[in-house]
Amino acid sequence: MLQIGLIREEKQPHDNRVAFTPLQCQWITRNYPQVNITVQPSDWRCFKNDEYLKAGVTLSEDLSHCQVLLGIKEVPSEKLLAGKTYLFFSHTRKKQPQNQHLLQTILQKQITLIDYECLVHEDGQRILGFGFFAGVVGAHNGILTYGKKTGTFSLTPVHECHDFKELINHYFGTKLPPLKIAITGSGRVAAGTLEVMGLLGIKYIPPEEYLINNYAYPVYTQLKAGELYLRKTDKTYSREDFHLHPDKYDCRFLPFVTATDILMNGIYWDERIAPLFTWTDLAKDNFRIRAIADITDDTNGSIPSNLGDSTIEDPVYGVDRHTHVKTAPYLPDTVDMMCVSNLPNELPRDASQYFGDQLMKYVFDELLKDQSETLHNATIAQKGHLTERFSYLQDYADL
Repeated sequence: MLQIGLIREEKQPHDNRVAFTPLQCQWITRNYPQVNITVQPSDWRCFKNDEYLKAGVTLSEDLSHCQVLLGIKEVPSEKLLAGKTYLFFSHTRKKQPQNQHLLQTILQKQITLIDYECLVHEDGQRILGFGFFAGVVGAHNGILTYGKKTGTFSLTPVHECHDFKELINHYFGTKLPPLKIAITGSGRVAAGTLEVMGLLGIKYIPPEEYLINNYAYPVYTQLKAGELYLRKTDKTYSREDFHLHPDKYDCRFLPFVTATDILMNGIYWDERIAPLFTWTDLAKDNFRIRAIADITDDTNGSIPSNLGDSTIEDPVYGVDRHTHVKTAPYLPDTVDMMCVSNLPNELPRDASQYFGDQLMKYVFDELLKDQSETLHNATIAQKGHLTERFSYLQDYADL
């Protein structure tokens, strides 16, 4: 019998999401009699304890009988159970300083860590993620921010909605003024933003037309990596080459700062990639953008005016375009930044169901195998030792 435990999210601020919904737990135990799931009670999880009980799922504070423990965010070091196999987003593979002690504790406690972020299909595409709902919430928040900035319309905050269905109901009859939205990226985040464009009836315009025309209704354009970045030498784009040598590419976003009201940023970024614009560009009179939803949320990254994370409760801050300092939001000569780092937590029930579906389709059967290449490749630590694939973390773990 494989005993699986769903742990309570203990990282502060508390996350409301969970790896499996009550109905998903029920389906698993009915279809896999060799599997038992135990859920640790939580007062803040988006699915109430009673919902799991009604689905026939066992609740228990003690998960010591479970071999495999599933969470979402990083587990506080003092909550880790020695010798167990954990699956969660550890945010350690890039040697993130804030999680160094977490990895050290995992090794000390002889824990096996499988990181969701490292689970990939054969073609290298990530299996799991919350990007779609980050895109949905980020797009909504970007439009909401512009409405507050201009005083022209208002939207209900996402976190005040029970679920995605209720959010959609708020869109019925919503009329937006003429405005222009630029969306960057083509992955799950961009797919979420496009969902909101469709629900609000915002019309797509090709980039070349978007730049030169004005419209009497709201419009958007989408800029994928191949349209945003071109090789400096021959003005072409290769996805593989770009990811290997992004420093050899120029960013082509600058013309759009003069034609855009809202920027929704969902593009891949690392420190070698040129930003979409510079502080000098931001200070110019022709910089039209007034609200930026930085959904990928890299501080001082592709958006220079991202000065750090905001929160679900206080999602927007202003940035003075000349002094580069944070201000209150919605002031006349600032750009307003929406930089919430945990956007999917505003729609936790839908995000959890989506995540659990992917987990069931592509990962769950791997857990039942004696050996799984998919899981092995995503295993950062094996019973207290770094795996060969992640041996580059040894200096990070030793410090």
